[in-house]
Amino acid sequence: MRQTHRRSLIFTGLMGVLIMAVVLAASVGAAAIAPGDVLRVIASYLPWLGDRVDVSSVSLAHESILLHIRLPRIALAFLVGGSLSVAGSAMQGMLKNPMADPFIMGTSSGAALGAAVAIVLRLNQSLLGFGAVSMMAFAGALLATSIVYRLARIGGRVPVTALLLAGIATGQFFTAILSFLMVIASRDVNSIVYWTLGSLSSRGWQHVGLVVLPALFGTAVLMFHSRDLNLLLLGEDTAANTGVPVERVKRVLLITSTLMTAFMVSVSGIIGFVGLIVPHATRFFTGPDHRFLIPASGLAGGIFLIVADTLSRTVIAPTELPVGILTAMAGAPFFIYLLRRSKKIS
Repeated sequence: MRQTHRRSLIFTGLMGVLIMAVVLAASVGAAAIAPGDVLRVIASYLPWLGDRVDVSSVSLAHESILLHIRLPRIALAFLVGGSLSVAGSAMQGMLKNPMADPFIMGTSSGAALGAAVAIVLRLNQSLLGFGAVSMMAFAGALLATSIVYRLARIGGRVPVTALLLAGIATGQFFTAILSFLMVIASRDVNSIVYWTLGSLSSRGWQHVGLVVLPALFGTAVLMFHSRDLNLLLLGEDTAANTGVPVERVKRVLLITSTLMTAFMVSVSGIIGFVGLIVPHATRFFTGPDHRFLIPASGLAGGIFLIVADTLSRTVIAPTELPVGILTAMAGAPFFIYLLRRSKKIS
């Protein structure tokens, strides 16, 4: 009972922090908007409150800024951050490695190479709302993951060590090709580098619409397998003895986590370390039970990226930093901490 009460408090606290983060992020910027106006505009679009909320005191300019610029960007930050964190928690549980993240399958390197090809070739086609850069990034992410999986597969099994080594090797190979491409197409270096640093600038509701279903569906699939993840923490042999189809579950977890990551990267660029630091930090509060860790990581990851994105557009305004720079500045020291901690334990 005490554990259940504690977890209820954690989720309540996360929801409270999320509301505060959304209001703060929507309030600050070149045009300062009162938090009360932000709440009124948001409430006016809620089906059970809309008719009762008076927004006549909110200027049309501020309402337009909120609806067309800040709120879609905040929603996208929440979905991207939450999805990367959920995928990271699943990868860490499956691999039994706190230093695993959603990009361990070479997803980021493949996405970067795909985006770079689209930029260099000046591709401008679009499909279902995805621009050429997004489509090529998505395709590159899937290609890299497919190669890693095929390299790591031994018979009908995918050993964890082989998966990690294949991910590292494939990621380095794709990065080498990207570097070569940047050398021979120097005029596009700035565009490629900016994309690889990750940004939510100039994103709208259409981008939110592209990733909301993959985020929700992927989270639901991983939640469905949360019990299997808990058993995998005890070892694959133990999980198999309890009736878990280990290799099938691993395939589902890998495919789901990779697809979620690929969708998010296609609209945001590469935003590193979110899927590494947020699940690990959340685990300190929720414990290792994935039934609670996965949704808590999703909320915490969304909050983290909302805050990071708000800082990226305000800390040196009017210049905007790629949000990936800030997440790396926060994540790299945390990674070093994990590394030192693992050495002490071993």
